[in-house]
Amino acid sequence: MNIVSSAVSLTVADPPASSRFFTSHLGFREILAGEEFIALGRDDGAVDLVLVERDLERWQPGQGLADLIVVFAATGLAAEYERLRGEGAPITIPLRREPWGELLMQLVDPNGVKVQLTEWISPITR
Repeated sequence: MNIVSSAVSLTVADPPASSRFFTSHLGFREILAGEEFIALGRDDGAVDLVLVERDLERWQPGQGLADLIVVFAATGLAAEYERLRGEGAPITIPLRREPWGELLMQLVDPNGVKVQLTEWISPITR
């Protein structure tokens, strides 16, 4: 088997709102759209995202993963944090450095999708 691409499918109440979030703040672009979904991609190595409208007839509260976080490893995170703050992006965890060598921040899209941006850096030595 040779995997040639990958995507994460997110079931949300309002795919256009999530699409606006990912295209405005995180550099994604719409690559395909249908009546009940929007596919987003980037030109770099990021995973594609498929935003699928929640079907209320089939979806029941409490189904699925309880705490899903979409994580993107990136570079230049300190500058991205300042840019996102300046844009008024909904940041839920401010930029912080973890002792094991991770710089991270989190934000949330209009449908409650948690997005974590991570940059791997040198661990803190004592």
